This record gives sequence, C-alpha cells and structure tokens, in this order.
Amino acid sequence: MTRVQYWLTNILRWFDSTAGSDHLDTSSRTFNFLRVVPFIALHLACLLVIVTGTSPFSVFFAVAFFAVRMFAITGFYHRYFAHKTFKTSRVAQFLFGALGASAAQRGPLWWAAHHRHHHQHSDDVKDLHSPHHGGFWWSHVGWFTCDAGFAMNERRVKDWMKFPELRFLNRFDSLVPAAAAIAIYALGEGLAVWAPELGTNGLQLLVWGFFISTVVLFHATVSINSLSHVWGKRRFETGDDSRNNIWLALITMGEGWHNNHHRWPQSVRQGFRWYEVDMTWYGLWILERLGIIWDMNPIPEHIQEETRQLDAMRRRRS
Repeated sequence: MTRVQYWLTNILRWFDSTAGSDHLDTSSRTFNFLRVVPFIALHLACLLVIVTGTSPFSVFFAVAFFAVRMFAITGFYHRYFAHKTFKTSRVAQFLFGALGASAAQRGPLWWAAHHRHHHQHSDDVKDLHSPHHGGFWWSHVGWFTCDAGFAMNERRVKDWMKFPELRFLNRFDSLVPAAAAIAIYALGEGLAVWAPELGTNGLQLLVWGFFISTVVLFHATVSINSLSHVWGKRRFETGDDSRNNIWLALITMGEGWHNNHHRWPQSVRQGFRWYEVDMTWYGLWILERLGIIWDMNPIPEHIQEETRQLDAMRRRRS
C-alpha cells in the first residue's frame, strides 16, 4: 500500500470501519494518527465552551445524556452484548445498541469482541489494555489509538454477526454519533426560539450535551481498564489483578465492582452485596419489570456464600 493509499484508507475508516480491513495490521500497537483524528477533534471541540459559555439547562442536558448513554454502555454493550447476562427482543437490542453507539465508543460488536478477549487474557501479555503491560496511559487511551485496537475479531462475536442491523451499526460506527450531534444542535437552536429563558442555543448545547458529555463518558468508561486493575480491594483471588472500587462504581453506574465481575462475569449484577451500589442493575431490574428484558442471570448461591465467607474472614482479621 502506497503512502497516499494509506492516508485515504485511514480517512475512509472514519466513516466505514471495515475499509481496507485486508491491509489492517491487527498486531500493531503503533499510534495511528490519521485514524484517531476524529477522536482528537472531539476532545479539542470541548474548548469551544470558552466561546459558548454555559447555562443550567446545557449542564443538565449533558449530565442526563451522560447517564442515559452510560447505562446503554454498561447495561447493553457490556452486560448484554459481551456477556449475555439477560435476554431481550431484537428491537430492544437494536435500540439500546444504537443508544450505546451514540457514545462514540465504536460499535456494539467491536466493543463486545474486545471485552471478551480481555476476559480470556486478563492482565496477561495478550490483554490489549492491561495497565500491567503498558502503564496507565496505554491502558486508559493508548490501546484505542493503534491498529490492534481498531481491529475486530469476528469469531469472538459470531453469535451477533447474524443480525444485519447490528453489523450495520458496527460498520458505520460514526453514523449514530454524528446524527446525535446534529439532533442536539437542532434542539438547541429550537430551544433558543421556543424557550429563550433557558439561555441556551445550538452551539452551546452541542458543546455541553455532546462534546463534553461524550468525552467525560469515554474517560469514565475506560477508567475501568486503567484503574480497576490497580486501585481498590480484592475480595476474590481471581487469575488477574481486578479490584473493587466504590468510587469507580459510582462514576460508571456499577462497573467499579470489577473484582466481583471477574469472579463471576455471567451475573447481570456486579454489586454482590446490598451495599454495593450498582445503578445499572437497578435500571435493568426496572426494564425487567416493564417486560423489556427477561431471564436475567442471578448471582449463584455458591458465589453469594463465598462472598459472605470472605467478608466474614476480612472482618475477623480487621
């Protein structure tokens, strides 16, 4: 591939993630600047807040959109697409998959494939985003900027490849974020006319509601990669260095109970004790009551008993 072809192929991948896949070096961990230009631009766009200023409504919208999309990532990208901890309809899986895609964390199949690889190779040399094989910044964001990170092993998600709508979301993974950004800008312009007392407009709502909200959401999500294998407590002796951390659990709606999750990833609930706040679990419980999801995998009794025994031992030692 010539240099011009390389440039054009990487630019085309901004819109079609499968472009030039035959020439993708799935083992390369070298920074690919061209491929991550949109990712860099997303961060730089947050600086527009200097121009737009803020308003209570724009901040409220940013927080609300953060929470809704975090639930889509943790509840569906992670607990559904990666681990199949519950069942839902084909319509619901597409809608929540699209909502998760609006977070600009690639498509649901790419996300699930990488996460399944992580569980198979957690904290060993094949784990692409382990902080023990690359350090904090690599595990936090570096892995996301190389060809090994861009690639997707279809064999890891062959159970989902039968759905053409999911393949579409995954292939054109920039489409939904772009549509969300346009819709938010249009909403802001509309509110400037219909409800001027809110003090917002298209550009301001775009900056807060999409750019800032999306960047914060991304870094909150990947903090599980960079921090939850370093910072926290280990209840279970798993084959990796996963840890439970209440602060990360609060930020990520329950994902911070990472040691629990690595002990029994088949469970829909990651907070194993009543006091381990797991907002995603509470949301999924509501969806089950509404009939939107069903057959949620519980924490098995033997895991609950193991948890109680380990906590009792820890209390005696203290």
